Amino acid sequence: MTVDAHHHVWDLAVRDQDWITGPALQPIRRNFTIEDLEREARPVGVDRTVLVQTITVAEETPEFLALAEEHDLIAGVVGWTDLTSPGVADTLARLRELPGGSHLRGIRHQVQGEPDPEWLLRPDVRHGLAAVAEAGLVYDLVVLAHQLPACVKAAASLPELTFVLDHVGKPPIASGALEPWATAVRALAALPNTVCKLSGMVTEADWKTWSLADLRPYAETVLDAFGPDRLMFGSDWPVCTLVATYAEVAYTAGGLTLGLGDDERMQIFEGTATRVYRL
Repeated sequence: MTVDAHHHVWDLAVRDQDWITGPALQPIRRNFTIEDLEREARPVGVDRTVLVQTITVAEETPEFLALAEEHDLIAGVVGWTDLTSPGVADTLARLRELPGGSHLRGIRHQVQGEPDPEWLLRPDVRHGLAAVAEAGLVYDLVVLAHQLPACVKAAASLPELTFVLDHVGKPPIASGALEPWATAVRALAALPNTVCKLSGMVTEADWKTWSLADLRPYAETVLDAFGPDRLMFGSDWPVCTLVATYAEVAYTAGGLTLGLGDDERMQIFEGTATRVYRL
């Protein structure tokens, strides 16, 4: 049994994904459905997933919750809401009353697109994060490496909220550089209310020449920093298909954790996500 703790779906007939621009991203400028995912995920042993928001549009989260209600593959949803809204707590409560609302497990915002590297530390954002904690949800961090210091400060100031770092904090794998990413990610891992996803690594590597060896120093850093019981596998499908198939991503994660014991691997591929997202 394996949990995929991070994937997306979208239907361009419902709304545009305005981040999918330029020739490099053209291969994923099409629809991706849960049925498409099932054909990829179930053959490699994935039987539960966490569906994660893609854009900052309020209508997306109710749609994802309804999908989770209809498909047993989706065990949890990480949605979006405006953290800066004074009514964020009421919005979270309303989301839980919708069809599939019981599947809401976390909130995410595209912090990586915010020009302010300390966006997470703004008083209005902190108020929103506190509301997420009060609602018993977790907060997914999609950030660039230079934004990690603000993540450390935010997590330290809100010990009651679990922060989940997506895509190991997007280190510059293509360049081979470890610092300053490694120091910052270790500082985040030093806080007990933080967890990390072993996801999104192939698209941070060189798309044409990447190998397991390129990813290993980054995987080993987060394994050492967070430990298997605070690390979880995520495919980042369908974004990963720009570089690798679903099966290749799953087998790569297996290769990066080959030296661990069975119990440790179970945590990464099932236990951590099940516990953190209450699947």
